[in-house]
Amino acid sequence: MTAARGAAPLLEIDALSVSIGAARILKSVSLEVGAGEILGLVGASGSGKSMTALAVMQLLPAHARLTGAVRLRGETLTGKTDAELQGIRGRELGIVFQEPMTALNPLMCIGDQVAETVRLHLSGGQRQRVAIAMAVVLAPPLLMADEPTTALDVGTQAEVLRLLKELAHTRNMGLILVSHDLAVVAQVTDRFAVMHQGEIVEQGPTQQLLRHLQHPYGKALLAAADLRPKRAAASRESSPAVLQVRDVVHEYPRRRRSLWHAATALRAVDGVSLVIHAGETVALVGESGSGKSSLLRVVLALERPQAGEVRLLGDALSTAKGAALRRLRRSIQVVFQDPYGSFDPQWSVERLIAEPFFLLDSPPAAAERRRQVATVLEQVGLSAADARRFPHEFSGGQRQRIAIARALITQPSVIAFDEAVSALDVLVRAQILELLAELAARLNLAYLFVSHDLHVVRSIADRVYVMQQGRIVEHGSADEVFGAPRHAYTQALIAATPRLG
Repeated sequence: MTAARGAAPLLEIDALSVSIGAARILKSVSLEVGAGEILGLVGASGSGKSMTALAVMQLLPAHARLTGAVRLRGETLTGKTDAELQGIRGRELGIVFQEPMTALNPLMCIGDQVAETVRLHLSGGQRQRVAIAMAVVLAPPLLMADEPTTALDVGTQAEVLRLLKELAHTRNMGLILVSHDLAVVAQVTDRFAVMHQGEIVEQGPTQQLLRHLQHPYGKALLAAADLRPKRAAASRESSPAVLQVRDVVHEYPRRRRSLWHAATALRAVDGVSLVIHAGETVALVGESGSGKSSLLRVVLALERPQAGEVRLLGDALSTAKGAALRRLRRSIQVVFQDPYGSFDPQWSVERLIAEPFFLLDSPPAAAERRRQVATVLEQVGLSAADARRFPHEFSGGQRQRIAIARALITQPSVIAFDEAVSALDVLVRAQILELLAELAARLNLAYLFVSHDLHVVRSIADRVYVMQQGRIVEHGSADEVFGAPRHAYTQALIAATPRLG
């Protein structure tokens, strides 16, 4: 839906520029949004998308300098005092952030008991709905959603996007959807604008612009978003099995509800079996709460199963202890979604990458340690000199390369990836996926790729296991699972995945 022809725009952003110190963050940004219209704002990390949303809300960082104008229903917001803006934010302008957990204050509005429930028991999608409800409770004419579905599985993402679209159209509310995901933008928006280095480089009606992108940066975003399935590879089932999961059951204890109710166990993993062969990439997919993370913790020997076993290179990993467990752990490493959260910010890159050497009976001496760190840094596309730097000096994509280097340092046979590219923008994501494919081929690495992003999974996996309510409901080659899914749950996941076309 678009604004009526000739109607005054709901929101006008006119030649908006923002500088912090000597850095120009936004450069003469001009946009319009009509009532009932959904505008997408697309670009890679650092392009200025979120800063534009914050500038509209007049929530800029301290010492930021702003020129240009923001007008809502003809009223100029720029230059207003905080006291004046307090009456506008919420009532006239709503905003939904990427991570609702950090946006919800558990001590305000909904009471301590409800807030405790929100913090501890609601899913990510439910928390995002609470955040949306808080943003629209006063029926503002304009809502901004800043990456509202990035951390959500495909089913929940589809529900949240459907809710946002319905709110915009039934309430005649303008909506700015900030995203790095062109497929999401293609599904939801009426128009979108491409941002690059703080500037709008291209904008227009969504489907028309997708077919006729002109700017090189816009074309690069489209190419990176349009991931292609990997070429059919020869079956690796004749290769040795490096990881075997057999009939694993994992349960978590639950509190007793009362004196009259016995405590029951939550069965997060219910008789799961899977196998990964040398040089093979196996994906484990499913919605939040399906049991993927619980199974991964068992595979990594961070939790012990109540039944079944995990074997790594033929040895029992799930029952190993002490020195035997340390020796096995050097052969299976992990890369997490947020490497920054798993890095000590006070450690140098060399120390971070060398950390897994504690798994070795005889860690290398200082000179050899530096040589090995330099080798893995170069393997992931960084330089030996980067070993002397600290995590905050790198971009998100570079930090993920450092995390991959840390996983490589013990020369493992298997690397597990826990949503390792879900927080990256499409350009960086494409680079990391290309790196992973190159490393797997060159080093004969096996990957366990845990993800809710089926678009990414189809581009990288040889075989796929689909998990629902703790069980594997379907598995097969990537072509079989995506081309002719048999289980209704798999079919629903694929149907919910945003597409560019």
